[in-house]
This record gives sequence, structure tokens and C-alpha cells, in this order.
Amino acid sequence: MGEAEAAEMTLIVDAVVIGRNEGDRLVACLSALRGRVRRVVYVDSGSTDASVAVAQGLGAKVIILDMDRPFTAARARNAGLLALAETPPTFVQFVDGDCVLDPGWLPAAIEAFSLHPTAVVVCGRRRERFPEASAYNAMADREWNTPVGEAKACGGDALMRFAPVLAAGGYRDDLIAGEEPELCLRLRRAGGTVWRIDAEMTLHDAALVRFGQWWKRMVRSGHAFAEGAELHGAGPERHWVVENRRALKWGVAGPLIVIIAGLFHPAGWALALAYPAQVLRLSRRGGWTWALLTVAGRFAEATGALGFYLGQAFGRRRKLIEYK
Repeated sequence: MGEAEAAEMTLIVDAVVIGRNEGDRLVACLSALRGRVRRVVYVDSGSTDASVAVAQGLGAKVIILDMDRPFTAARARNAGLLALAETPPTFVQFVDGDCVLDPGWLPAAIEAFSLHPTAVVVCGRRRERFPEASAYNAMADREWNTPVGEAKACGGDALMRFAPVLAAGGYRDDLIAGEEPELCLRLRRAGGTVWRIDAEMTLHDAALVRFGQWWKRMVRSGHAFAEGAELHGAGPERHWVVENRRALKWGVAGPLIVIIAGLFHPAGWALALAYPAQVLRLSRRGGWTWALLTVAGRFAEATGALGFYLGQAFGRRRKLIEYK
């Protein structure tokens, strides 16, 4: 047996799945992992359906979070990491409970690690299972399609080197959103790299069928932008500073300027035309629906950012923003 083959045999992959009340989606998620990883840890966050029994029946080690402490996805993933620490794997595959791993993903991702020795995180193409079900699902599917190559961050699904992630302290578990980019930033500062490869990774079922769901999801993004900029915006990466300023510009400053200008002179209300002009500009890139939702989303993002800043001012942390 050659050295390369021997090294390949020593690679161990475990998986951490997080979820709450995912129903049949959890069955599909866990079933796709069977036989592909050494073991699966499922971390449940207060499910009231049969999720715990389903996970146990499919052979996963189940951890039930104490809900006396605020739940976050980051906290759930950290619980999974710690459960693997006694017999640590080479890699840990994080998967959200509403996602299904592609059969060819792990071989492709492990090959990417061999091609990029400094890589600590490898992710691929996450697709929405039903992008045609709603404009909001289609928006999510477009969001997942990030550029191939070295990246700044990953999403909830990714294959990571276990040891560097554990050494970094895992996820920051008080973050209610944006925990993956924050972890990736710290891993990159420690000398690691993040790669997005051209390979199918997971099918995701966002189930975004109502405007209210999509609005809450965008509020959550705005909160993440503001908190991320607060934590790391002063660093050389300028973490989420542009995104946060963009949300505040279009969602707060713009309306205020229009109102103040309009109160001073009727012609000032014409400044509101900046918004349809922005929709027109964006429509040339992604169509009218995408453009309208993108511009409307700035108001939701601004709502999330303002919620973060108000919480800071009054010494209160915002609870989890759920859209399902």
C-alpha cells in the first residue's frame, strides 16, 4: 500500500446535525449520512415532534440542549463538536437538519483539502430543493450560489478540519445569526483558508412560502451584519461593514432624508425616486422580482440592525429570530 493510500485510510469524517421539528426532512438528512461518515451526532433544540426518536432509530448519538439557556445554532454545533472530542475525527461535516448531503460531496471535499494544504473549511453548492415553490425560495437558492475559489466564509453546511475548529473555540455561541462567517474569520486569522469548490454539497429545504417568513429572515441578516461589524468591523477584514452600512443607508438614512427634504419643500419628495431607480438598476442584473425583493429587503435588514443597536443601548440581547 502506498503512502497516499495509507493516509487516505486514516482520514476520519464525523457529522454534526442540528435541528428542531424538522420532521421528514430530518429523516432524509440522517439517512443520507449513513455509511458515509463514522458517526453522526444529532443536537436537538427543543423539538416537540418525533425528531429525537427518529435520530436514535437511525443510529445517531443524540444530544438534547438544555433550553434554560437561550438556543442558538452556534450553541448546538458546539455541543456536537464537544461530543466528538473524546475520539476526534480528522474532519467534521456540519449539516443543518433541513438539508440532505449529496452522495459525491465528501470525496470531492476531501480531495479539495489535499489540493489546498492550508484549507480548514471546504464548502460547495447548496441548492434549494424547491426553488420554484416561491420567489423567496428562489432568492435563497441564488444566495447560496457563491463564487468558486478561496472564500471568506461558508454557510451552515461545510466540511471542516476538526482540530483547528476546536482549537479556535468553535462557534461563538451567543450569536443568533452569522456564526459561520465569524468562525471563518477567526480561522483565517489563525492562518487557515476557506474554499468553495465547484461540487454539489447539499439540498436545502427553506420552505419560505410567505412574505412574513422572508421578512424575518432578512431581519435576521440585518442583525448579523450589525453585530458582525460591531465585533470585527475595525479589523483589516472590515467584517460586514459594507453590508451593515448599505442596510442603514437604504433602510434608515434614505427614508429620513426623503421625509426631511419633503417637509422643507414639496420637490424634496422626488428624492424617493431613488428607490424605484435602484429597482430598475438591479432588475437588469437579476430580473424584476429579485430586484424588488432586494430593495425591500434593505428595510428588513435595517430593522434587524436597529434591533441590535437598541439591544446594545439597553443592555439586552435579542432572542433567536426564527422564520420557520
